[in-house]
Amino acid sequence: MQFVRYSANGKTSYGILKGERIQEVSGNIFGRHQKTGKSVARAKAKLLTPCKPGKLIAIGLNYKSHIGARPAPVKPEMFLKTPTSLLDPEGEIIIPRNSGGNVHFEGELVIVMRRKGKRIAATDAKDYIFGYTCGNDVSERDWQRGDLQWARAKSSDTFSPLGPAIATDVDPRNLKLQTRVNGKVMQEQTTSDLVFDVYEIVAQASEVMTLEPGDVIYTGTPGHTEKMNPGDVVEVEIEGIGVLRNTVKAEV
Repeated sequence: MQFVRYSANGKTSYGILKGERIQEVSGNIFGRHQKTGKSVARAKAKLLTPCKPGKLIAIGLNYKSHIGARPAPVKPEMFLKTPTSLLDPEGEIIIPRNSGGNVHFEGELVIVMRRKGKRIAATDAKDYIFGYTCGNDVSERDWQRGDLQWARAKSSDTFSPLGPAIATDVDPRNLKLQTRVNGKVMQEQTTSDLVFDVYEIVAQASEVMTLEPGDVIYTGTPGHTEKMNPGDVVEVEIEGIGVLRNTVKAEV
């Protein structure tokens, strides 16, 4: 099943995406919810980030293909991104005017939590996960290398595209991920290349912070990343989930 959050007819709602129509849902998608009987054509709705997370956690150096010859981490390396950095599908990634413009894409599988939990065992983590979506951990590399912390490099406005849907029935252990820029494939890998799988990530994150319904975890990016330029169209596609598409624009 694919859950979306969308705007149509002046109203923001949650829904279930089936083909080219969205079936409206009332209630809490992470708890009790039901179909209202109303629907709208996908083409007439604006898709939004599929949830409104209180926390955005991200994992660095978590694909063997991204690490290369560097030593692999001994535990998931976590950092935080701010909710204000979230960007809807089809939204514009803004390159900050005070940056050097060295802003990279990072296509990622994103975990969406269903239940509140602390110190969740990896063997139990599946029961706490609602589903998975696509993300782009946009990163200003000059700031990332030069700043003491990664706050502005990873959390500038629009630096966390998310969506288009939360898929609840995919197996996260071997999903194909592809990132394209202007139609050219820039990243292609499966999640079997993850150093720490989604269940171990949830276990490690919940050791130090309480995870809550709707919280998201960006799980890392594969292969090589490159600079994006104004006018680029960046697409992150994950098998069974969909395509997260955003354009790139320079701040004026």
